Amino acid sequence: MAAVRPNLGRVLPGSSVLFLCDMQEKFRHVAYFPQIVSVAARMLKVARLLEVPAVLTEQYPEGLGPTVPELGAEGLRPLAKTCFSMVPAVQQELDARPQLRSVLLCGIETQACILNTTLDLLDRGLQVHVVVDACSSRSQVDRLVALARMRQSGAFLSTSEGLILQLVGDAAHPQFKEIQKIIKEPAPDSGLLGLFQGQNPLFR
Repeated sequence: MAAVRPNLGRVLPGSSVLFLCDMQEKFRHVAYFPQIVSVAARMLKVARLLEVPAVLTEQYPEGLGPTVPELGAEGLRPLAKTCFSMVPAVQQELDARPQLRSVLLCGIETQACILNTTLDLLDRGLQVHVVVDACSSRSQVDRLVALARMRQSGAFLSTSEGLILQLVGDAAHPQFKEIQKIIKEPAPDSGLLGLFQGQNPLFR
């Protein structure tokens, strides 16, 4: 099989991991929080169907509460952290997967833990796919600039459905019918059109 060219940003189930960052009770005030969690839950369902491992973190859970139940993350052991990056908390998970090439990243907040996690992963030579409809911030300016900043640094900005279809790869895949049920309804609107419309100069 031909090697995957690293600059293309292809994702394959056997060399990918899903990162779920800090979707906790005290962050419910973050803009578009229900929509972000809903999309992240889709990603998790697909990851389980395709046997893509998932990693869950919680920022200072003693003060910010547990992961919200609607994420559907039962069975995942949350890794507590205080750092504004997932990487120190998930170091062992990364080291245990030498075949890892791609990280699919969901959660909050975009300008804080998502941005810093992305930079740390890129520093390790990994491809980062930021699931734009599964990331948000309290401030939409922070969200917009952080997305542009990650793109400038070499991360791929992708929608959940785009990544899901890359992972499944073929309508003949044995799990495709189950995945089709998950993506049958479009992902909920999380305000992205307002960020990207009008040829926003940050994304040129």
